[in-house]
Parts: sequence; structure tokens; C-alpha cells
Amino acid sequence: MEKLLTTENVRLYYGDKEALHGINLDYDRYGITALIGPSGSGKTTYLRTLNRMHDLTDYVTVNGTFLLNGQDIYAPTMDTADLRKQVGMVFQQPNPFPFSIYDNVAFGLRTAGVKDKSIIDERVETSLKQAAIWDEVKDGLHASALSLSGGQQQRVSIARALATSPEILLLDEPTSALDPVSAHQIENTLIELRDKYTMIIVTHSMSQASRLSDRTAFFMSGDLIEVNDTKQMFMNPEKQETQDYISGRFG
Repeated sequence: MEKLLTTENVRLYYGDKEALHGINLDYDRYGITALIGPSGSGKTTYLRTLNRMHDLTDYVTVNGTFLLNGQDIYAPTMDTADLRKQVGMVFQQPNPFPFSIYDNVAFGLRTAGVKDKSIIDERVETSLKQAAIWDEVKDGLHASALSLSGGQQQRVSIARALATSPEILLLDEPTSALDPVSAHQIENTLIELRDKYTMIIVTHSMSQASRLSDRTAFFMSGDLIEVNDTKQMFMNPEKQETQDYISGRFG
């Protein structure tokens, strides 16, 4: 089966300093891959290469092969706005725009030139339902998204990312700023979406990685140490470093 996304020999430099040392990872269509590892291991740095977030930083150089549906996402002809519609991102801190809930979710569609109100209405409703927050906000869509709780804001951020019908959703520690109840709601949302999207999640929580993901990749010091089926990785890792990290000997 052809991979949805292939990344080969990914190297990233901050100025002259190499921060990622030749990462090889690919992703099937659908399912959740967790990226784990200690702070500074390169997992978020790698995640941000997948929708060219590093383009916004002058002193960063990214090398390697990145193929999404066989297309080079770093090709000069690739429109980064189009890429980010296909590869959505949800950040650690909920980051709704200071607009209404409706306008937050509609933002990407309008940016993409969709003007038909009935299409926007339908996508907003569908995305909020997929993000498991429609029932809580449907009677107040024109209230400010900033009036919501942190967990609700994060689900609106997920809905905003889903509205442009991405193929891939990148999630950078999406529950670490939330209380346990909200974190649990976000996890349930992601589990519901795993058959519809390819999701790549950076997490510091071993229990979250084991609960949510189909596959886990372990990063350390800018290297990919091991990638495997999550159950296999947690029960019987191949590398001693993985064993030490998972069992809490360092981190």
C-alpha cells in the first residue's frame, strides 16, 4: 500500500548546528502515530517540518525528502497555504482567534476562497461535530471563542484544523495545558477521528501514547531510535534506550 507521507533523511539545522540527524519515517493513511522522547529530543522540531512551519524562521535549514501523496512538499512550486490545508496543526496552547466560534472554524475555508454560505455552514457544523463540541456551542456560535474554557477552545482549534478537510493532523502536545477532564475529552475526540485522518501527535505522556496511538516513534538527541507498533514498543522494545525511557529511568 502506498504511503500517504514519506520522510527520508530529514536533517534540520539551526544555523550550523544540526538538530535532526537523518530521520526516516513514513505514515499510512489513517491512524495515530505518537512521537515520544525527552525534552529537546527533536520530536516537535521534526513535527514542524511536516507542514513547513520552520519556513517562518530565518536561520533554520531543512534537508531531506518529504513526499505527500508522492508530491514534494518542499518543492518551490508548493504553495504553503495549500500545504497547510492538507496538513493541519493543533498547538500545545489552545489558540483560537479573537473571533466568534463560527468565524474561527470558517477561517481556513474563507482564506481558501470559499464564499458559498451554505457550504461554510455545513463544514462548520461537520467540523464542530467531529471535534465533539457541537452540542456545547451550537446555540452560541456567534459568541467569542475566547469565552470558552481551555478544553473547549482546544476542541474548537481541532475543528478549525478539520474544516479544510486535511489529510493529516499534526498535534503538538495538545492536552498538556489542559485539566484531566478536558484532556480526556480531547483524547476521546482523537480516537473517534483515527479512522478518518492520519494523525501525528507529540506527547510527553507515556500513558497517552499507549492509549491513543497505533504506532510510536522514540526520539532522542535528534535521532530516531526506534519506531514500532505501539503495543510492541511498550511491551518489548528493541532498543535499550527505549526501554530505559519508557520505564522512567530518564526523561
